[in-house]
Amino acid sequence: MRNLNHETITDAVLQRQAATDNPRLKRIMESLVQHLHAFAREVNLTEAEWQQGIEFLTRCGHITTDRRQEFILLSDVLGLSMLTVAMNHDKPAECTEATVFGPFHVDGAPHYDPGADISNGARGVPCLVRGTVRGLDGSPVVNASIDVWQSDEEGLYDVQHADIDHAQARGILHPDAEGRYHFRSILAVPYAIPHDGPVGDLLKATGRHPWRPAHLHFMIEAPGYETLITHVFRGDDAWLDSDAVFGVRQSLIADWKEQPDGTYLVEYDFVLNPSS
Repeated sequence: MRNLNHETITDAVLQRQAATDNPRLKRIMESLVQHLHAFAREVNLTEAEWQQGIEFLTRCGHITTDRRQEFILLSDVLGLSMLTVAMNHDKPAECTEATVFGPFHVDGAPHYDPGADISNGARGVPCLVRGTVRGLDGSPVVNASIDVWQSDEEGLYDVQHADIDHAQARGILHPDAEGRYHFRSILAVPYAIPHDGPVGDLLKATGRHPWRPAHLHFMIEAPGYETLITHVFRGDDAWLDSDAVFGVRQSLIADWKEQPDGTYLVEYDFVLNPSS
């Protein structure tokens, strides 16, 4: 194919990849090429602007490490992460809603007994977290694994502290025979997502803030049920209506209640969806 122009090059690319064996990959690549080319035509993309885009993505790759995932941040702030969550987790209304995974989960978190303090030295006001894990029929899910993680009072996760070499404010627990769970940690606080890199530059350029409302992350897995990845948000947070990553759901908001001794209590019950 020679002498291609802006009107014929899209079909040429589609023909070039028409022999793709994997039908799902073929569909995705066809749509990707069509939409990318349509986008470039719609905005009349210049060569200099596309070079800037390539440099931006290159910077995202360079700043990404095992402690920081800039591409997840980019997906989050563009709303793409939450879009894929919403499309892929259509559940009965009684089930706990899913939300974004975020870039700060760590595999192999320590296991704790019920009631343990998972803060493990993380700075913050003490907080007790408790509730239940049940199925749609109300039966307790006794064999669930509850993976929880959060930031400290500075709004930083343990992996963001260069001088911390052990897990803090994260752990894995299991409910009791009644489906009840409880653990101690620290008060969740709002924090800014990392904005000292290319994603931060994008937020500034588009007049956006980097703040997330205070929350706890949960990933709950159990045989016979769909894995639930979600947050529980503080109901008094100022950023609930403008979360930088679009992750807030009304059903995931709870009250953090201050206790007479100055500590806090939050209670939240999870309902899992049976796997098909």
